[in-house]
Order: sequence, then C-alpha cells, then structure tokens
Amino acid sequence: QVQVVESGGGLVQPGGSLRLSCVASGSIFSTYAMAWYRQAPGSERELVATISSGGFRVYGDSVKGRFTISRDSAKNTVYLQMNSLKPEDTAVYHCNARRVVSGMISDYWGQGIQVTVSS
Repeated sequence: QVQVVESGGGLVQPGGSLRLSCVASGSIFSTYAMAWYRQAPGSERELVATISSGGFRVYGDSVKGRFTISRDSAKNTVYLQMNSLKPEDTAVYHCNARRVVSGMISDYWGQGIQVTVSS
C-alpha cells in the first residue's frame, strides 16, 4: 500500500509561482512513475505532468514551458514547480503514483490540493 499526500497549494496572483510537493510512502518510491493531474469545477481531470522512474518527463500542452516536474528519491517526494500562473490554472491538483508489474497497474492517489490563481 502507498500513501500519497500533497502540500503547497493556496492562493496566488496571476503571473506568480507556487511549488507543490507530494510525498509517497509505504513502498519503493523509485519504482513508481509519478504524476500530477488537475480538475477544475465542471471539467474533467486532465494530466498536468508525469515523470517516470527513470526521470522521463511529459507535460500537458497547457503547461509546457511554465511548469516543471521533478522527483527526489531520497525524500520520496515529487515536486511541481508552477510559474507564470494563469487564472485557468485554478483547480484541485492531485498527485498520482503508478507502478506496472507483469501487466498489472497499481494506482494510488492523494486527496488533492486546491490551487487558486486570482487577483
């Protein structure tokens, strides 16, 4: 079992920055791919960024060039650095830990954290 806990959200003005953190405990962190998703009211959950166990990164089109995902295996933590924030980035951000073993997918989710971009 893996426990996933997000932190770092809050209210920020347009153009500002925030860094989200996600700690995944209870298993071997380095074997999990980590990701951030977000969901705004009335919208479907969308992928923000992923980072594989080997460090390969993928970003959603709406955040490319503004957000950076990174991971620190020594701290069992994945980060999402968000710069040049826009009001449309307002959403609940969820951290995901995923491992695929013999074709079986194990997904673990955090409870989500609110990010609000507003003046």
